Formats: sequence, C-alpha cells, structure tokens
Amino acid sequence: MNNVRKIFKTIIMKTEVTATTYRKIRGMYLKHYLSDIKLIQKKYERKLGRSLNITEPLFYNDKLQWLKLYWDNPLAKVCADKFEVRGYVKDTIGETYLNELYGVYDAVEDININELPDSFVLKATHGSGFNIICKDKKKMDWDKEFKKMRLWLKENYYLYNREWVYRDLMPRIVCEKLLEQGEGAELQDYRFFCFAGEPKFISVDFNITDKKKTRRNLYDLNWELMSQEISYPKELNIKVEKPRKLAEMIALSKILSRDFPHARVDFYYIKERILFGEITFFHQSGMGIIKPEQFEMKMGEWLDLPQGNIREDLNN
Repeated sequence: MNNVRKIFKTIIMKTEVTATTYRKIRGMYLKHYLSDIKLIQKKYERKLGRSLNITEPLFYNDKLQWLKLYWDNPLAKVCADKFEVRGYVKDTIGETYLNELYGVYDAVEDININELPDSFVLKATHGSGFNIICKDKKKMDWDKEFKKMRLWLKENYYLYNREWVYRDLMPRIVCEKLLEQGEGAELQDYRFFCFAGEPKFISVDFNITDKKKTRRNLYDLNWELMSQEISYPKELNIKVEKPRKLAEMIALSKILSRDFPHARVDFYYIKERILFGEITFFHQSGMGIIKPEQFEMKMGEWLDLPQGNIREDLNN
C-alpha cells in the first residue's frame, strides 16, 4: 500500500498544477477533518508504536506533544521564522554569530540567480526541511527549483504536525551563504538540548539534509560520547574533537533558550567560528526514536511543563 501511495504521489507531483491541487485538497482535509489532538495521536502511534499520554505525560516525546497542544509564547513564533529569528539572535548574543544573508524574498519571481554568488542556500522561512543547497548555480535546474519554491510558499507547514509556532508565519524565501566544514568533511550540526535555559547534552549531526546518510553522536557537556541514541546511528569512524569554544557555545545556548521550557539550539562550528543555525522547540516533532527508553524518561524529567502561557485557540 505504501508503495502504491508513493507512485501515486510521484505522478501527481510531476506538474505544478496537479501538485498545487493535491496540496490544496490535502490541506483542506488536514484543516477541517482532523483536529490537532486526533492528528497528533494518529501520527504519534504510527511513528512510535505506542499510545500518547497527554493527560499525565512522563516521556520526553509525550511532553513535546503537550507543548504542541497547549503551550503558548509569542517569542517562540519569532524564533521559528528563519528570517525573524536573526533579529532575536542579534539582540541577544550579537550579529557576529549570524551567517551571511544574501536576500529575503516574498515571491520566488523576486529571486535573481544572476545576482547571487556561485554557491548559496535557499530556505523557506515558515517551516522545516525546505532547503535548496546550491554548490554551483550553473549546474542547477532552476525551472525545477523555482517550481519547488513556489509550492513551498503555498504550504501551511503547521497543518502536517500541528507545531503551532509555524501556523501564522509569513511564507518567504531567504538566501544565505553556503557553509562548508572544510577539508572535504561533511557539514556538522552542533545541537544543544536545553531545558529551562540549561543545556543537558549535545548532538553532533552529520549530513542532516540527507536522512538516509545521517549519523548522530550524543555528547555530555564535558564532551564524553554518550551511549544513548536518537533516531540515527552513531558515527564512530570520524573522531569529533572537542570544540575549543565549547564553553562559549554552551553559554550562548543558555542565553538563546532561557525564555522557553525547552529548546534545541543549533550552531555550526567552522574553523573555530561559531555560527547560529536555528532554534527548534519540538525536536523531530516529538517523534524521535530515543534509545534506551530510560533516557527518554530522563529527558521527560528535565522538561517541566509550564503552568501559564496556555493557548486560547485550542483545536482539540
């Protein structure tokens, strides 16, 4: 059945007209026929193979679903926007940590490829996973990529996993400098899992843009490799040296996450320069496979659910 669905979807997505129609129909179904709680329960059980406990959540993933349903913080919406978050970073830790910005566009037609450097990254500001990595613009099929971006801008990313921080964001495209680790190495994401402004551990992700090749190592704050895993296998063939500026990265993650019950703060570390990546409030939409189960329970203990800041627009 899954293979049939994939084939059907591939056929539909071949043209922009049919793809747009499909997304509109799917969006209407998700919006009008599945409440937040029903969609979350359905996807959670399918992904993790267990029932969601939303009334008395103990596991980390269960608590993330609670935050998706009930927590509210206007600042979180600012931080979820791939463009607006730059202002938050500038005001809190300084613009020196920001990647170079080439442009921000309200419409795909505003993007002039000829005016951009040979390599860059294009991202949609209102969701997750909307990325085009351009290493050589002369080798790209820009008709195909522009079609892709036009579809992005028609998406309401909130509907798919009910991460409310994305719901009312203005769809735009940002263009930033392409970051490279250097010496042929894969780009590494340094992700700080923070709870009430306190980082508890760090994940280093390899090749996160290609999920089939992704590996993930977890480290404690002393840079000792942890035995636990989240969704992806460890990378044991590449030794990740302790960053010389690890203490600074920890301090920055504390500042950026201090106003939230939980946030994952991402950085890049390239040639001893720290660059901000993003802030995420619902790691893997609360559906990451965490091993062993005791570690997920421990992560749940770190996450204290807020008593205030409850959403008034609940769709349960």
